[in-house]
Amino acid sequence: MSQANQQKTNDLAKSVRHSFTLTDNETGESWELPTLHGTVGPKVIDIRKLYAQTGAFTYDPGFTSTASCSSEITYIDGEAGILLHRGYAIAELAKNTDFMDVCYLLLHGELPSPEEKEQFDGDITRHSMLHEQLVRFYSGFVRSAHPMAIMVGVVGALSAFYHDSTDINDPLQRMSAAHRLISKMPTIGAYAFKYSLGQPFMQPLNNLSYSENLLRLMFAVPTQDYDVNPVLARAIDRILILHADHEQNASTSTVRLAGSSDANPFACVAAGIASLWGPAHGGANEAVLNMLTEIGTRDRIQKFV
Repeated sequence: MSQANQQKTNDLAKSVRHSFTLTDNETGESWELPTLHGTVGPKVIDIRKLYAQTGAFTYDPGFTSTASCSSEITYIDGEAGILLHRGYAIAELAKNTDFMDVCYLLLHGELPSPEEKEQFDGDITRHSMLHEQLVRFYSGFVRSAHPMAIMVGVVGALSAFYHDSTDINDPLQRMSAAHRLISKMPTIGAYAFKYSLGQPFMQPLNNLSYSENLLRLMFAVPTQDYDVNPVLARAIDRILILHADHEQNASTSTVRLAGSSDANPFACVAAGIASLWGPAHGGANEAVLNMLTEIGTRDRIQKFV
């Protein structure tokens, strides 16, 4: 059992142990602010009643000192090099699980049993193809379109195809939307890449793993066989595990904010992708790739540095 689930009894509602006192130095009036204590991490000052009590707001651009919600999913301490998914250390997950295990863990709170893993893998696999009309959607973009622009459009368009997965208040529909998003994302991303090259789209294969399918969708062509490099597939799998969830970053917060209006899950994730596109967020990865392309060869590294 994970650390997070072992300590669920220590939920926030029962964790008020002491308080902070806020004093208005102009009037001398004071207010007591309760503190909350999570399983891990710093204590939290509960300011939900601050405006009602004081008539004042807090000012905290970027949520640098603010938790927007309580969560049992991910904990990050960048300075200490700690990343936990549902209480499991990221190194443990990267060594002993695959990306499908981690997806199940994030969705359900525990790693799957062998039977649950088989069922989950099957559920993801059977949703990996794209509707033919959705595939035609790509032809509406110019070949030079940024792949993130294409992904925002295509992911948002999923809500027009899967009306049985758009009610964010229905747990079954939310789970169905999650399965479809997980399963279709490699296909959507790979097709954006293929479209930019003018190459034909490849179909996912049911006998390949999630990472193997991603590589095949990206780099295979119909004119020759494509053998997936197992070392590269495992590396991709670990990269996906590392990026599976990152607590309260910009894209996660964007998805939550969109979801707070009861928007459908596909639209919410499309909004998150738009946030991820920014150069101060996921776009930084693109900048690194552009830098590596500019360097080109090993003999140019020293000159570039």
